[in-house]
Amino acid sequence: MSESVSSPHSQSESRNARTQTRSWLFTPFFAIVLPVVVAALLFRLEPFEPVPLPVQLSRSTFSVPARNEYMRRGSETVGNGNVMGPEDIAYDAAARLFYTGCEDGWIKRVTVNDSAADSVVENWVNTGGRPLGLALDHDGDLIVADAHKGLLRVTSEREIELLVDEFEGLKFKLTDGLDISNDGTIYFTDASYKYSLKDSVLDVLEGKPNGRFLSYNPATKKTTLLAHDLYFANGVAVSADQHFVVFCESALMRCNKYYIQGPKKGSIDKFCDVPGMPDNIHYDGHGHYWIAMFTALTPQLDLAFRYPLIRKATAILLKYVWNLHLAKDGGVLAVDLEGKPTAHYYDPKLSLTSGVKIGKHIYCGSIFYPFVIRLDIEQYPALPTV
Repeated sequence: MSESVSSPHSQSESRNARTQTRSWLFTPFFAIVLPVVVAALLFRLEPFEPVPLPVQLSRSTFSVPARNEYMRRGSETVGNGNVMGPEDIAYDAAARLFYTGCEDGWIKRVTVNDSAADSVVENWVNTGGRPLGLALDHDGDLIVADAHKGLLRVTSEREIELLVDEFEGLKFKLTDGLDISNDGTIYFTDASYKYSLKDSVLDVLEGKPNGRFLSYNPATKKTTLLAHDLYFANGVAVSADQHFVVFCESALMRCNKYYIQGPKKGSIDKFCDVPGMPDNIHYDGHGHYWIAMFTALTPQLDLAFRYPLIRKATAILLKYVWNLHLAKDGGVLAVDLEGKPTAHYYDPKLSLTSGVKIGKHIYCGSIFYPFVIRLDIEQYPALPTV
């Protein structure tokens, strides 16, 4: 039997062909095409499917009579390095201190002094979860919306009690904002029953109504579903006259009011639009609600909200590539009892999740900062826009 032996010339040609093939694989063309092909496959296989929002958001229709558009100028920090991600603030006027929940599970107590530098931070209690919305009840206990644990009560003796963590078998995934009416009823939101806090951005990008607004009666221990199909249900504030409760839908940039008394009891109306994505809301006892805003509606977010495909691409980047931070011009909006804006404090580099007026200052928390921001609004006021 004869054997076929390749010649040195044919072996050389084969090596040259393989070399040319390897060279082609590393050409700039292939370096561009390969990521595109991978991205296209990833886009096609990714199960995350955003949908159109039910309303078209707008950046051009909002007006306010007074603004401070650089509120970082003149602001101070409170508890710098000792409060990590202080999301919400609950003020105890009698004790001259406020509570704030941090990302490590600690609820801190912070003294309110004339000088921000003199404030003392105390580790008060750790919930073992992620405390978000906070409010003091009429007995002096702290009610906590814990993103991971549910609705909690923390007594003055620092004992933690779980009030409720589900409704009709559907667990709260992201217990968020809360407030308490004069009759002791706790009104609170489950921002999403689908996504947890770490994936909360995906809930907003998905454009589906996964949020709920509920109440809890401490006397009867009964939980009632007041509204569902909400677009990232967030901050809560009982009205000054106790006739309705304001709750925010962050993804739709609006605040609604749910009537708890009167002929419209059980119905929902719009309370106000806001120039960004609202978070916690607090009534100051003097005719104004203070609505914190995580971000304004930036051109990038505006484009994403218009087109689900862009939101899907953004979600893929968040899940597989890097963490995007698209927040800009976050701040605090003051509105009157009718929901009409009176003053807007914000800054290009801020992202805030709570704002509480204490005396002549507004104290602002954020999940992104290791401190609370304090601004003297008498010294650095919002100026007329006319």
